[in-house]
Amino acid sequence: MRLTPAVELEYRCSMLQNHMAAEGLDAVIIVQNADLFYFTGTVQSGCLYIPAQGQPLYMVRRDAARARMESGLKEVMPFVSPRDIPPLVAGYGYPEPKRIGMEFDVLPVALFERYRKIFPSAQFSDATPLVRLVRMIKSHYEIHLMKDAADQVDKVTRLAGEVIREGMSDLELAAELEHSARLNGHLGMIRMRVFNGEMFFGHTFSGTDSAVPAYIDTPFGGVGQSPSFGQGASYKPIGRNEPIIVDFAGSIDGYVVDQTRIFALGGLSDRLRKGYDDMVRVQGLMKQIAVVDTPWGEVYDRCLALAVEMGYGDSFMGAQGSQVSFIGHGLGVEIDEYPFIARGFKDMTLQVGMAFAFEPKVVFPGEGAVGIENTFYISNDGLKQLTYSSEELVILSR
Repeated sequence: MRLTPAVELEYRCSMLQNHMAAEGLDAVIIVQNADLFYFTGTVQSGCLYIPAQGQPLYMVRRDAARARMESGLKEVMPFVSPRDIPPLVAGYGYPEPKRIGMEFDVLPVALFERYRKIFPSAQFSDATPLVRLVRMIKSHYEIHLMKDAADQVDKVTRLAGEVIREGMSDLELAAELEHSARLNGHLGMIRMRVFNGEMFFGHTFSGTDSAVPAYIDTPFGGVGQSPSFGQGASYKPIGRNEPIIVDFAGSIDGYVVDQTRIFALGGLSDRLRKGYDDMVRVQGLMKQIAVVDTPWGEVYDRCLALAVEMGYGDSFMGAQGSQVSFIGHGLGVEIDEYPFIARGFKDMTLQVGMAFAFEPKVVFPGEGAVGIENTFYISNDGLKQLTYSSEELVILSR
């Protein structure tokens, strides 16, 4: 178990305080698990009170002793209910906040109302954009963890080439790969910020199932095992001459990377082979244009234009009618962080420290889907690739 260094936590909180000052906020109250982990180093139930100036106060309902052990913050204390927060804050000499930020994109209304009652004279606003801005710039420590996750994904991908066999079900393949990932440190969960965003290890499926759309906002969906979780691997047997998708999210110490590779037993149709090669070309264009100060939306527009020019207007990033409006997404503690290589976002630009997955894919209903995905980050020396498994279309002869 690696604990987040105290210097990391202190820097993150100070960066948020800089954004708070620009917005005129007296305090930000963090309650969501992913944000709690990012700013405290643990997810023990409670809230993190970050004042405009001074030390943050991590108030823990369950379990305070464990929080003290896992968090590098200086001030960690137990509390019973939100009613305890004002006297605790006052006890540290902090003034009563007049403007408070909270994570409106993920905060349940009932919980928000409880906080509003204990600070009845305060004005509340959405702190989510500020949190996202801090989290989108990765430190060397974070990139190191993501490199470890890339090693994990490479092991999973190499195992796929060894264990895929005709007649095994998509679910059997997924179980083999997930078993390997767990033994190599995968946490078994992938956090998504979007409401009702749910994901396990990723998506492993084959043939026509790879072209089935799902409720989740991804180009690939899959049938899944049940309408209760209608995505991912099903009991479909793997056949010959069809694409086998291994779209896997690695996870080490809370940090994720995303990678997609395509396998096939025997071969693939000319259309699918060409589709794969063309998606590699789209990735190549991104590598040329994804430089510091380039708007996220410009990268999206130019890569989409290339895909349309190659004839994939109705199949790029999903089947017609189910296409998503992005080609890439930020990564870190969650799998849908800033930056978004997506439609719009003309005013947000790429900067050193950003990490993102780029996933150009094409979907042909009734036949299958192909594409590629890798995780990248922007260093002082330009764009670097974190995931590194062979990008060749893997044709298995057995």
